Amino acid sequence: MRSATDMTKGNPTKLLILFALPLIFGNLGQQLYMIADAIIVGRGVGVKALAAVGATDWTYWLVLWVIQALTQGFATRISQHFGERNFTRLRKDITMSILLCLGMGALLTIAGLLMVNPMLRVLKTPQDIFSGASSYLFIMFSGTMIVMAYNMAASILRAFGDGKSPLIAMAAAACTNIALDLIFVLVFHWGIAGAAAATLIAQLIAFLYCFFTLKKIDFISLEPGDWNFSSATARELCNMGLPLALQHVLIAVGGMILQSAINLQGFVFVAGFTATNKIYGLLESSAISLGYATTTYMAQNYGAGLYGRIRTGLKRAALLAVLMSVCISAGMILGGRYILQLFISASDSSAPQVLEIAYHYLVIMSSLLGSLYLLYVFRNTLQGMGNAMAPMLSGVVEFFMRVFTALLFTRFWGSSAIFFAEPLAWIGAAVLVIAACTRQVKKLPPERNVLSESLCA
Repeated sequence: MRSATDMTKGNPTKLLILFALPLIFGNLGQQLYMIADAIIVGRGVGVKALAAVGATDWTYWLVLWVIQALTQGFATRISQHFGERNFTRLRKDITMSILLCLGMGALLTIAGLLMVNPMLRVLKTPQDIFSGASSYLFIMFSGTMIVMAYNMAASILRAFGDGKSPLIAMAAAACTNIALDLIFVLVFHWGIAGAAAATLIAQLIAFLYCFFTLKKIDFISLEPGDWNFSSATARELCNMGLPLALQHVLIAVGGMILQSAINLQGFVFVAGFTATNKIYGLLESSAISLGYATTTYMAQNYGAGLYGRIRTGLKRAALLAVLMSVCISAGMILGGRYILQLFISASDSSAPQVLEIAYHYLVIMSSLLGSLYLLYVFRNTLQGMGNAMAPMLSGVVEFFMRVFTALLFTRFWGSSAIFFAEPLAWIGAAVLVIAACTRQVKKLPPERNVLSESLCA
């Protein structure tokens, strides 16, 4: 099967690593062009422009994470039917996912555009960066359908165990974005708006590559009957996607409340946090990739009824999470200060203060990074087995941890408490999903092999 990997056979560790590695490089590529935006804006326009982009983070992530959650939830169902080798239902999953994405993408576009200025005011965005933040969000939300299309196409490929195609797509997007950033910001002097436009064009390039890759896969050649609307299939997909979307909404809303507390500290503090948050993408990208690999592995084996492989795969994935987080943490603590300097113009009078804030935050996050990696492994294992409720509840925990930090902890410990908001959210959510996942895995029925049963039938 072209552009597909059967994860119901072979060594679990090898499968997880080989699938995760292209995703890691792909996510790093995505982070690269987001970082390129920040570097070019921060050094080419100034610290206030960097702070303006940073002030939009949680507002944009609110929509982006809903898109990623929906498409990942839809793809989990696709992956289960791929593991079961039920290609009729798989094709119906794909067509209903596309129709749902079109409808939800349109709603998210309208909602995003309407909430830009009200949300920035609610978040107490400093007046001297308000205009730049507003322009950036208006352009980004205008391209919501592009982002939705790429994430759905990439999620389908990952559901089949194809991590290489999204990697190639993201590499092309990263190169496009960096080139356009340089042209739009430094040559045309379009500022923040140019950086946003470059990002959307890059996402379009990534989608087109994934789309043409999908067209080459023979077992998903869609027929006219596959497009007939199925309320049962749509309901199954929504049962997987909507709880994950709600989970990410809660996480993002908690982050936005935290952002309002950060914005009260002034643009220097915001700029320092922005620089570290861009590196946070690097910290998290490997965890996300391992999580995607875990979801696909678990979903295929769950669909095939290979529960012993699920137990083994969970142990191997948890070990990989610990090893990866330790290596990345050490690298960030040792070299993070040099990376952060890329975002900050040395000629700016506030540069030393911004750098100290950013590095202090980076060290705290790096020291507790293991909890984030374990969170992704256990949460995505639950998702792969069709459990969307426990992951959603973990989002509730993350919400309350961030809100308590922003509204309560800062009253006792001042702005320094804000540095611990993310790590505390990771730890709280990880405790919940580890307990829920361990319990569900222990309750799995005796091993059965759906593939063998279908052959016997």
